[in-house]
Amino acid sequence: MKIGIVGSGLVGATAAYAMVMGGVGREIVLVDLNRERSQAEADDLYHAVPFASPLEITAGSYEDLKGCKVVIIAAGVGQKPGETRLQLLGRNAAVFKQVVPAVVNAAPDAILVVATNPVDVMTHLTARYAAELGVSSQRVLGSGTTLDTARFRALLARHVGVDSRHVHAYVIGEHGDSEVLAWSQAAVGGVPLLQFCDDRSIPWNENIKQGIEDGVRNAAYHIINGKGATYYGIGSALARITDIILHDQRSILTICNPESNIAGIEDVTVAMPHLLGGEGVIGEHHPLNLTDGEQQALHDSAALIKNLITDLIEQGA
Repeated sequence: MKIGIVGSGLVGATAAYAMVMGGVGREIVLVDLNRERSQAEADDLYHAVPFASPLEITAGSYEDLKGCKVVIIAAGVGQKPGETRLQLLGRNAAVFKQVVPAVVNAAPDAILVVATNPVDVMTHLTARYAAELGVSSQRVLGSGTTLDTARFRALLARHVGVDSRHVHAYVIGEHGDSEVLAWSQAAVGGVPLLQFCDDRSIPWNENIKQGIEDGVRNAAYHIINGKGATYYGIGSALARITDIILHDQRSILTICNPESNIAGIEDVTVAMPHLLGGEGVIGEHHPLNLTDGEQQALHDSAALIKNLITDLIEQGA
């Protein structure tokens, strides 16, 4: 099972490291405009193999992506301190117009997983460019709010004192400032969050709720201000997505994928719970019974992304 990673910066290299530690795949190829960097990362990662799982890790060119089942696209410019994900758009769109055709030509059967921010817009553009080469949108997806959802579940788990794997809650919409925390869907072990807290006399009030929401929404900004970039969380998310695809696990994740209609906004790409398997995204998104306020927030988030997509296409992207 061969995996390609385009972009050997912190996100791409950390995703590869997470795969090595987790035994995801059998062969990883790193591709980067800076060949010296990709070769150095490949060598360093390969030296971790004896401590983890048997994988072959090499650096190569686009041609070396031939035979990949999954190609992660983490190319592009990074987010600067204080810069929103949406401000990255103009600097990354031109990069993808070159990268996507190169990937598809080398690995026409691969599933493309986009990690570059702003990921919703970049995934929409990737699907558009790939469609021109005959690739179905089912085989193009973005990491979406998988990391935001993980942050949400982790902070809820810490508060209620339960393993985060038994906390279910979703962050949907844009991976960014307009994202929607679907509080109405939050549950612990199948029990609604508020009921779980009440049954066990766990404190819950608006201040606690707001603190968790702030922790989710502002996590990236705090991390970037402190160390310049986020990569452990998203690298782990990309490894998980890849593992699901390689083993056809049919898991539900808040990935982003082009959709005909989200909360009344047509032809847009934002994160929703999707069933993911060996052939990519399976069917439409998993429906959520949102409150009116959450539905309106999702509409606003999707509209924001749609406007950016429209403006970008009008400018020739």
